[in-house]
Amino acid sequence: MAYNKDNLIKARETISGRRNSALSDYERRMVETEEKIPELADIRRDLAATGSKIMSAALSHRLSDELLSNIRRENERLQSARSEILARNGYPHDYLNIKYFCPICSDTGYAGINMCECMKRELARLGAESSGLSGLLERQTFDSFDVNFYEGADKVRAQANYSLLLRFAENFSSDSHESWLLMGATGLGKTHLSTAVAGKIIDKGYDVSYSSAQELIGAFESRRFGGDYSSDKEKRFVDCDLLIIDDLGTEITNQFTVSCIYNVINSRTNSRKPTIINTNITQNEIRERYTDRIASRLFGEFRPLLFSGRDVRGQKIRK
Repeated sequence: MAYNKDNLIKARETISGRRNSALSDYERRMVETEEKIPELADIRRDLAATGSKIMSAALSHRLSDELLSNIRRENERLQSARSEILARNGYPHDYLNIKYFCPICSDTGYAGINMCECMKRELARLGAESSGLSGLLERQTFDSFDVNFYEGADKVRAQANYSLLLRFAENFSSDSHESWLLMGATGLGKTHLSTAVAGKIIDKGYDVSYSSAQELIGAFESRRFGGDYSSDKEKRFVDCDLLIIDDLGTEITNQFTVSCIYNVINSRTNSRKPTIINTNITQNEIRERYTDRIASRLFGEFRPLLFSGRDVRGQKIRK
């Protein structure tokens, strides 16, 4: 499974920070109790020695099942004695256990050779955060998409769109290159389904970037006019595994904005990186508003999906 490199670094830093925090907290509790109960220091040293005995026996090829069993029993006896001493002095019996955030991997991020679920959850959180969709991902899922808000042919079309995009999301890989143009009036589920796609792909560990057409143009305009907007955002529009552009057609259209949109679409198409574009304008309006170069890209390289029916968003509000 592929993971965004920057998010992987951040996730490892977070997991490592948790481990350091757990160890620091253990050190604090150890010093506190050993100052009050000196015999606990002896038990701690004896417990540490059991590990040394196992290592020494293994290196000298004398580690038999009997010896390992004896060392294990001694370790259990020492831990039991420590628990009893703590309890006698008013502490919880497990007060000197290291309390990791994740007991499965002991805050290493890996359980054996496999990535731990805690690391996967952190990567998913970072992916949602960096996508720009974190506020929508929990609400707009495939499970929450309800085709019963559509009727007749509109319902058949909505179900077909749902199935196509679900299959795309479930089969997404580093080799995926299919792009989609979601067309239709406002409130018909375009953003909902594109967000649902993003959620599934983020869970796979891929880098998803969401931007409205206005925000995309704003990133380029800021640099053009000397703003402090990072050019990393522009680079990410081109480099991310999946780019979602929402509300194409709501931005001010001029030579500069058309050029920005074309450069992003053309760069991603040439590098065979998938893009989802949502728009409320019609095919004819796209041809009138944008150059033939953009129209030919959208209608030649993108798979169009039409959304029709009564405003679903409005129906939900009235309910």
